[in-house]
Amino acid sequence: MKWCIVVLIFMLSSMQMKAQNESYSANHLTEKQQNIISIAALTANGDLQELKTSLDKSLNEGLTINQIKEAIVHSYAYCGFPRSIRGLQTFMEVLEERKAKGINDVEGADASFIDAHQNKYERGKVILGELTGVQQDGPRTGYSAFAPIIEIFLKEHLFADIFERDVLSYVERELVTISVISSIGKAEPMLRSHMNICLNLGVTPQQLQQFVMVIKETLGNDEAEAAQGVLNEVLSVNKENPLAEASTEVFLKGDLITNNNFTGNAWLNMLITDKEKFDLTAGQGVFEPRARTNWHSHPGGQILLCTKGIGYYQEKGKPIQLIKAGDVVEILSDVVHWHGASHDSEFTHIAISTQQSIGNVVWMEPVTDEEFNSYRK
Repeated sequence: MKWCIVVLIFMLSSMQMKAQNESYSANHLTEKQQNIISIAALTANGDLQELKTSLDKSLNEGLTINQIKEAIVHSYAYCGFPRSIRGLQTFMEVLEERKAKGINDVEGADASFIDAHQNKYERGKVILGELTGVQQDGPRTGYSAFAPIIEIFLKEHLFADIFERDVLSYVERELVTISVISSIGKAEPMLRSHMNICLNLGVTPQQLQQFVMVIKETLGNDEAEAAQGVLNEVLSVNKENPLAEASTEVFLKGDLITNNNFTGNAWLNMLITDKEKFDLTAGQGVFEPRARTNWHSHPGGQILLCTKGIGYYQEKGKPIQLIKAGDVVEILSDVVHWHGASHDSEFTHIAISTQQSIGNVVWMEPVTDEEFNSYRK
């Protein structure tokens, strides 16, 4: 009966996540959103070799040609034409190389026709109001009062000409925007403003935290630390926002694990323990950032149902895999592996050890810091 309840809860959670808007999905960024972040950051950074790798990966994982072009074009508004055009030229090379290999990529939908009765300035005001949640009818202040022409350019071109194009959603365009600003650096007020826009559009604090992690994986620690500092400021100001306290916990956290089979703090709540009746056990594991299991194997195999946060999974002799809420990891019998939290995120999974009659878990040596850090660039 307990097993049926666990399965039912997981299925209901999955159905609810799929029914939500893409930007809300399981409180983590989709693969599409993560790829858009990487493309924009590398375009702005000018790392064209890494950009080629990211573009190839993005096409393989379902981004269309037009979506990628749109992300690179959007980037120019924040990092300039030279970087954007070099990004487009790199994308052209990738498409030619893939075509030579016989890969025909999906073009995808182009921007819909805009039947504009209002002038662009008024349309831009409306769109900026939708993004910020604030009507744009007040007097000009700050830089817009000092140089009114730039405020006109922003409304007419950025928020009308660019944001109005529906190849990318507002959320996707804002992810491009904060990626570029994080890449170029030294523009904290603008990054703060656009992170607040992300929250207004329904991006959750958890998703913004994952954004920082993607920036770290794409660009490195310096850019990620700067973005993390701005995000901390934004969330402290928005601490009364119910999104900031969103929780996906279903079961109690459990007891702190005190044996030598784990590195860092981890908690375990056993959910199913009757091996004879079900021939399996199931328990919820909660890992603080960087906490992980030792290397180990299961004679009867194991299944991980990832329910919260971002973690790592690695099999002996293979690279580390990023795993997140909504992922299912199937581990075959006697495969030596480890799993735990990523560098920057708490991580929760339900671990099901199957075919317990074959034998219990076989624990091995700890995962070294060098092994754990191998995921980082």
